[in-house]
Amino acid sequence: MTISLILNGEDVSAKVRSVDRLADLLRDTFHLIGLRSDCRCGRCGRCLVFLDGRLVPSCIIPAFAARGKEVVTIEGYAQTEDYADVKAGFADAGVSTCGFCEESKIMAAGALLERRPRPTPREILEQMSSAPCRCTDPDAIVKAVLAASDRRARRLYRRAGQ
Repeated sequence: MTISLILNGEDVSAKVRSVDRLADLLRDTFHLIGLRSDCRCGRCGRCLVFLDGRLVPSCIIPAFAARGKEVVTIEGYAQTEDYADVKAGFADAGVSTCGFCEESKIMAAGALLERRPRPTPREILEQMSSAPCRCTDPDAIVKAVLAASDRRARRLYRRAGQ
């Protein structure tokens, strides 16, 4: 079957089989290699994408389920000011990741800040469990997300005051 969707802001279409997963479609058809499909069961977090604004593990989503929906991968998210805020927040807090989890942690932090502009440390830790990796101290992650929250608030406040 052929499906149409919005991928990183562009209307696209692709042929998919009923057994294809969204992660495979994104990597194999559209060559978006910022996500990986390692666990194939939604636990590792390396395949996180926004599907109609919700953070989901694309390795467990059937490709046909994206028909008519908007999908944003790390490549698309990296073009946004929200991404810049999260990335800078991580840098402000001195957080460096192992490379295994960086995209997932950025996507998870971005999703949380969209939903909760001023999250609590507990909310941050709960959200970041969707991108599990032991490379970074949990306290550092909390500082990074709070720094990103501050940057985002300053940017939005500046824009509103113009």
